Amino acid sequence: MAKVSVYNMEGKEVDTIDLSDAVFGVEVNEHLVHMAVVQQLANNRQGTQKAKTRSEVSGGGRKPWRQKGTGHARQGSTRAPQWTGGGVVFAPSPRDYSFKLNRKEKKLALKSALTSRVQENKLIVVDELKFDEIKTKNFVAVLDNLKITRKALVVLNDNDQNVVLSARNIATVQTALTNTINVYDIMKAGTVILTKDAAKTIEEVYA
Repeated sequence: MAKVSVYNMEGKEVDTIDLSDAVFGVEVNEHLVHMAVVQQLANNRQGTQKAKTRSEVSGGGRKPWRQKGTGHARQGSTRAPQWTGGGVVFAPSPRDYSFKLNRKEKKLALKSALTSRVQENKLIVVDELKFDEIKTKNFVAVLDNLKITRKALVVLNDNDQNVVLSARNIATVQTALTNTINVYDIMKAGTVILTKDAAKTIEEVYA
């Protein structure tokens, strides 16, 4: 089991916690991590790009000139792709870019992402995050105490609005609940911050 220090909001080490190897100590599968990231980005695509083919452009029903004898190349419609105002060849149309990953693959990808954060010392456990009021300055102070200067993903066990709203105006910080974490956010974050309760919940759900 990986032994990780537990810090308080002042940045002082107050305890240690043993993280389960079933979640935070698996063999990292880089391929599945990559596939999970690609899947999330693909599933987020709107796929609403559209251009008209020659069959969809209005007009062009009349042959512009007779077939022979004019000196021009033969033409059947002014809406053919080679004409200005004509249709687009192989025009893009709305499509669904999403694809599926098996449940076991998604679970292992998430475990791999969490394990990689532990191995790279980019995972911090805090005993709790509690604020009496919504104030961005308070959250910045906690980050300074924990010596976090890069992007951070803060995973909470409960949807504490004082914490969530205090972090909302910090461009480099993203908050998530234990049931909404995903591989992309974990890998994108420079540091993952877990509350002690969130770490236990993740172990119970994904072990």
